[in-house]
Amino acid sequence: MSWYLKCMKKYVTFSGRARRTEYWMFLLFNIIFMVVAMVLDNLFKTTIAGLPYGAIYYIYSLAVFLPSLAVTVRRLHDVDKSGAMIFVALIPIVGSIWLLVLDCTEGTRGNNKYGPDPKA
Repeated sequence: MSWYLKCMKKYVTFSGRARRTEYWMFLLFNIIFMVVAMVLDNLFKTTIAGLPYGAIYYIYSLAVFLPSLAVTVRRLHDVDKSGAMIFVALIPIVGSIWLLVLDCTEGTRGNNKYGPDPKA
């Protein structure tokens, strides 16, 4: 949970680097909270037109949109790639796979042009 809160504290910080642990823990807790939001939407009957999600889910999704982008850009910086590489995900199938590979790759050891090694 501390990794999730760390990302939320860096709400729109696109500079610097993010370790794999920071990125994947944020993603894990984000998915858990989205499922909880869907359950709450169904519990309070705030779903939209028969979809399994509604107002609570959308509000949460909007609240974490920028932190999700920021941690992804910082993760790309850790593997010495530009934050603009996030747009590779727009390429059907291959782009998402390539972004997943970059997110799973170990970061550059030592300093790189995006900052000091977060593991050090």
